[in-house]
Amino acid sequence: MQRITITFDDELADEIDKLVKQRGYQNRSEAVRDLVRAGIVETQPEHRPAECVASVIYVYDQGTRELPKRLANAYQEHHDLSVATMRIALDEDTSMDVAVLKGKTTEVKPLAERIIAERGVRHGRIVIIPAEIKSERHSHGKRQARMHEHIRVR
Repeated sequence: MQRITITFDDELADEIDKLVKQRGYQNRSEAVRDLVRAGIVETQPEHRPAECVASVIYVYDQGTRELPKRLANAYQEHHDLSVATMRIALDEDTSMDVAVLKGKTTEVKPLAERIIAERGVRHGRIVIIPAEIKSERHSHGKRQARMHEHIRVR
């Protein structure tokens, strides 16, 4: 690990201290490392991971014409990327979904963006976490060996 000295103005240092406290970082360095990693991935497409796990969180109006059907079709067309979805009813008309996706970042990100861009989706966020996804055949304990995926976060 390398030590780098950075100078911040007082206001920015105060913001970093607030972030450290709010998120429970042990120190400023941990907070700055996370911010730099996120900034690199966000601003430099060549640094985007080849594979990822991702969460897509979005709020939508269930009464929007054909929206549940369009969302279901998007997931069905990309069933290999979809791990799970949880739906929470917020009120009589509004729901929030939390979807977990995995796969090639070049496939996961467009699917997540497509979901958020659907007419009737009011708020949405994507969190992409770099990962390495490998299919391996082995057993756990006394069970018979079988093929399954292991996801290692980088």
